Formats: sequence, structure tokens, C-alpha cells
Amino acid sequence: MTIQISPPFITNQTLAVALKTTGYAVLHPASAFELLSCTSQDAAAWLPSWNDLPPDAYLKDGGHYRRRRHSCFVVNGLDVQQTSHRAHWQPLEYNALHGGMQRMFEPMSAHVAQSPAWPTLLSKLGDLCTALKPETTKWFVEAHQFRIDTTDGIGRPTPEGAHRDGVDFVAVLLVQRHGIKGGETRVFEVNGPAGQRFTMTEPWTLLLLDDERVIHESTPIQPLDAESSSMSYRDTLVLTFRAKAFQGD
Repeated sequence: MTIQISPPFITNQTLAVALKTTGYAVLHPASAFELLSCTSQDAAAWLPSWNDLPPDAYLKDGGHYRRRRHSCFVVNGLDVQQTSHRAHWQPLEYNALHGGMQRMFEPMSAHVAQSPAWPTLLSKLGDLCTALKPETTKWFVEAHQFRIDTTDGIGRPTPEGAHRDGVDFVAVLLVQRHGIKGGETRVFEVNGPAGQRFTMTEPWTLLLLDDERVIHESTPIQPLDAESSSMSYRDTLVLTFRAKAFQGD
């Protein structure tokens, strides 16, 4: 039997304090929708786009378990602008497996990136980041749509292991889980022994991370039914917020 630990949900009223105190916070979907000023109907309209993610051609472990799209935005208060399409780049310091590579993924579909709720979502998260770091109002945002499946028998949400992303803040939205076990989220202090483990199971649960203070990972997933492994997957939306510039600029 697989034991799942429920996320330590907090309220929006204690969100800023939690991030300042522990470096992470988890919101129930209802609280997430309230924070992001969007609705479950908005989220449902984006859902089909996860069925149209191209394979990740850059996996160095030889796997075929990850599909993704990637787009970039600049957020300054209510002003949200999508940039010209650009590669995703991280230094080896933050990604020992795939760092140092110019990885050019297919962009997010206009159905998502140009929907009315999308800039509102980014703007609200930008406001939260600014509340935590008042000296910054302009945020350089990378948006990643991921599908991790069990085509290979096992899927690895974080093949690089426990890591930081090299940004200021990270938001991870669980979009859906289908026919899997595993996928436990683990968050640890960068410079201390404290840590937390839990499994996000409810669609649109939101995990927020102060990337300077914590490292994070998700454990591999496996199919509940070995005969339907190709239909077992975990979908997420990962948004990174960085002051001053995109990584690599």
C-alpha cells in the first residue's frame, strides 16, 4: 500500500508569513483560485492543451517520459507581455543534468497564453512576489507545461534530483494525476535540516517556493495498472519568477 501524506494547506491570509518563515506554502485549489483571481472554468478551458505537448527531446537519461511546452513573459504590475520565443537555459550550478544547454521547446498555445485569465494569473503571482521583495516590481517569468507519463514504466518529474531553479520564486500548480502512484513532493531547507514531504492530489493545488531558501523535488511516478502504463501521467504548470533578467541574459 502506498501511503500518501496530505499537503499542509494554509490560508491566503497566512500565505506571506508562511513564505517568509519556512520558504514554502501550499494552497488548496479553492484558495489558489481566490489568490489568482481565476475560476475552475478558466482552468478547465486550459486543460486540453496538456494533451498536445511535444516530447522533450533533451532528456539526458535517455527517457521518453516527459512532454512540455515553454513560453516567457515579463510582468510589471498589471502589464503582462509575452516575449519573443526563446530557449530555456539554466547553469550547471542549478541543474547538474541539463544545465548549460540551450533548450528550445515549442511555445505554449495561444489558447492558453492569450486567454483572458492568463495575464491575471501572472499578475497576481507577480504582486505576491513584489510583496515579498518590495524592491522589485518587474518580473521575468518562464512558464512550463509538463506531462510526466509512465511510458518507460516509470516517469521522473525531477530527473535532476533535489534542486533550486536559480530564480527568486517558483509556483507549481498540479493540473491533474491520472492512474499513477508516487509523485511525492519534497521541500528542504537549503542550509538546514528541516524538510516536508506530501503528495498533491487535488487538481489546481498550488505550491509556492522561495527558491533562494529551499530546494525541492518530486519522486518518480509509476502506473497503478501496469497494463495501462501509457495512459498514466502527472500534469503540472510550473512558473518561475526572476528579478532583473531571464537566466542566460
